[in-house]
Amino acid sequence: MPDAVIQVSNLTKTYSGGFEALKGVDLHIRKGEIFALLGPNGAGKTTLISIICGLVNPSSGQVLAGGHDVVRDYRAARSKIGLVPQELTTDAFETVWATVSFSRGLFGKPKNPDHIERILKALSLWSKRDTRIKELSGGMKRRVLIAKALSHEPEILFLDEPTAGVDVELRRDMWDVVRRLRETGVTVILTTHYIEEAEEMADRVGVIRGGEIILVEEKAELMRKLGQKRLTLHLNEPLDAVPVSLAAYDLELSSDGMVLTYSYDTQGERTGITRLIGDLREAGIRFRDLETKQSTLEEIFVSLVRSPS
Repeated sequence: MPDAVIQVSNLTKTYSGGFEALKGVDLHIRKGEIFALLGPNGAGKTTLISIICGLVNPSSGQVLAGGHDVVRDYRAARSKIGLVPQELTTDAFETVWATVSFSRGLFGKPKNPDHIERILKALSLWSKRDTRIKELSGGMKRRVLIAKALSHEPEILFLDEPTAGVDVELRRDMWDVVRRLRETGVTVILTTHYIEEAEEMADRVGVIRGGEIILVEEKAELMRKLGQKRLTLHLNEPLDAVPVSLAAYDLELSSDGMVLTYSYDTQGERTGITRLIGDLREAGIRFRDLETKQSTLEEIFVSLVRSPS
């Protein structure tokens, strides 16, 4: 892919004892996108990210980051990447300014106070620049981790559970920060257990299960292709059973006989609904209200990662 900033080809990782964490993974991530990598615990997310970031060596395969091989050309590849880990490991007694500046120096970058200032202001940390890390709230500490990851001006940013343990309001602030980063051309790879986070922000979604990538899709297309809709009809009078004349529809009757639910996929089912309402009228069934609901990304994700029976 000519626009890929990360190219993973036939990547495998086998740990001692024979455990296969990754099994021939192929993945291409485009420059300037927000890519959500989803998977259950133990699926291989952390191993995949760790290999791309140069923290773990692969057993076989190749990974290019910004055009550089992460094994043979480690320094150049790592300079392109910023990693925001899940754990808060910053030095508790350093100030915000000092720890972010130090992170820049680790990559051999010359001092650039203007760049550090821009990052801290973008992350609403400027007023805390002289505050020691231990005095910050959990949400502010997480912002510091992002600032540290951006200190050396990377093209690629990995966010591992960036809003774990923070409140809803701060989570939405963090989403805004990530969107602004994407607007500056930074490619963002997000792993999260908050599926609504991926639904809110991602351009594309990848799902990993058992060490294998089972799906990579545009988010909107994924929800169109795999989503389900439900039409709920609140009846005027209770039914004892769904009439035989309506057996062709996927209808479920509530226990009190007052609600009919019609489940259908999201691909062009308007005519199906129109037919159903006409057939209900012919069957003498009247309803006082109706509502529709579409599957969330979380529901699609659960159906994808559920182990085959």
